[in-house]
Amino acid sequence: MSLMSNILAFPLRPVVQPLRRPATLVRAAVAGQPMWRRDRDLRRVLRSDAIPAPGHALPRLRAEEDRMNAARQEGAAEYDMHLHVLLMIAILAESRIIPVPGPQLRAVT
Repeated sequence: MSLMSNILAFPLRPVVQPLRRPATLVRAAVAGQPMWRRDRDLRRVLRSDAIPAPGHALPRLRAEEDRMNAARQEGAAEYDMHLHVLLMIAILAESRIIPVPGPQLRAVT
């Protein structure tokens, strides 16, 4: 019998689920890409004074977008379509500047 453990430790990798959103929402986010300015808009979307480093904002954006999408699907009164589009624009923009693969968008028809 050896003194070595039989447990292997693997580095954790973030699990990025693909985003499946309505085609109109995705088209609006893609159309808003040319007007996106990270230094101006990311602070507003995250409601923060400081701009996070590239790659650090994406988990917060995804969590907020998940909440917004749940409100959309439930037909909740607090759903804000404008903010949802801004979140999608931010997710697209942030996923382009980080070195790891970002979320994949697939239009649902």
